[in-house]
Amino acid sequence: MSVTTTAAVPAAPVVVPARPLITSGLAATAAAAVATVAVAVAGEAAGISLAIGGAPIPVPGFAVLTVVFSVMGLALALVLARWARRPRAAFVRTTIVLTAVSLVPDVLVEASTATQLLLMLTHVVAAAIVIPAVARRLSA
Repeated sequence: MSVTTTAAVPAAPVVVPARPLITSGLAATAAAAVATVAVAVAGEAAGISLAIGGAPIPVPGFAVLTVVFSVMGLALALVLARWARRPRAAFVRTTIVLTAVSLVPDVLVEASTATQLLLMLTHVVAAAIVIPAVARRLSA
């Protein structure tokens, strides 16, 4: 009598095509950049200062930083799509934590409470646009 044994081979992660993920992520990045600028302009129009430590934040700076950090999030999504067992869950969890961490400097800066809240709002607005758009393209 012979015994045959087989080793359990872990299932390979489902590889998501990069192009739709990148396209969706860049579109969400552009939308988030426009949205954060709109929030900053609306806040300024409502009388909220865009100054930190006496130095004004240029309105285009909101778009620039939104693009920089959204593209970093997209890069994270591409890495997780390739290597994580559950890329969507890992991406959502990680980016929510990173969004929460991004609020800390806004609380610590030398600015009025209204300015701090406006800055935090721009972070949340950008995350609310980019995270779901990218997560939808990742496998569960």
